[in-house]
Amino acid sequence: MKKKLLIMLSFLFVLAFSVAGLGMNFTNGKLRIDQTQTTDAATTTAENRTIQTKLKRWGYYFGNVDGIYGSQTKAAVRKFQQKNGLAVDGIVGPKTAAALGMTLSSSSSSSSQSSNDLYLLAKCVYAEARGEPYVGQVAVAAVILNRVKSPSFPNTIAGVIYQPYAFTAVSDGQINLTPNQTAYKAAQDALNGWDPTYGCLYYYNPATATSSWIWSRQTVVTIGDHAFCL
Repeated sequence: MKKKLLIMLSFLFVLAFSVAGLGMNFTNGKLRIDQTQTTDAATTTAENRTIQTKLKRWGYYFGNVDGIYGSQTKAAVRKFQQKNGLAVDGIVGPKTAAALGMTLSSSSSSSSQSSNDLYLLAKCVYAEARGEPYVGQVAVAAVILNRVKSPSFPNTIAGVIYQPYAFTAVSDGQINLTPNQTAYKAAQDALNGWDPTYGCLYYYNPATATSSWIWSRQTVVTIGDHAFCL
């Protein structure tokens, strides 16, 4: 009898260990399989929540915002990396973090965040307005910054730039082009407070725009090929 009891207990112990190793547990009598935490994540739980929130907002992630860098989160990061011309490894390193508009806790200071913002802004300026006069390039950067300040838009530069369908250059992949020094200078001038648009939130090219909605906006100024409006 004792022998049978010991065998049964040993079997239950092995079973429990195996279930735990597979990331399973029982809740209310039902078996549940958890999203397994990956071992190669270099981010904190708080950072993982930020990553998940951003990717969910942009249509890459559809799971829970739980701070667990699991298989679903990693797959979403890989999709984001592939879409934005980054190394596709599923890990949020410095370059992917910059594209997401965030600074990892391993980064040294707030100047790193400023550098990330400048880089993203310059990328968008170059992709959207590289053929425009210099003031027109500053104006495009200013529109992005005006949106960051507006409650109607995301409150980060990355959030504004990667908002679905907001910028043609993101949709067609031109956002992945390497910005030149002129784009960097225009982005920096906008960050320093120069706004040639006087607070505009939108711009469009009247020669190519087909949206009746954008034509209904009040135009404040025209610079180069772009009309800037409220």
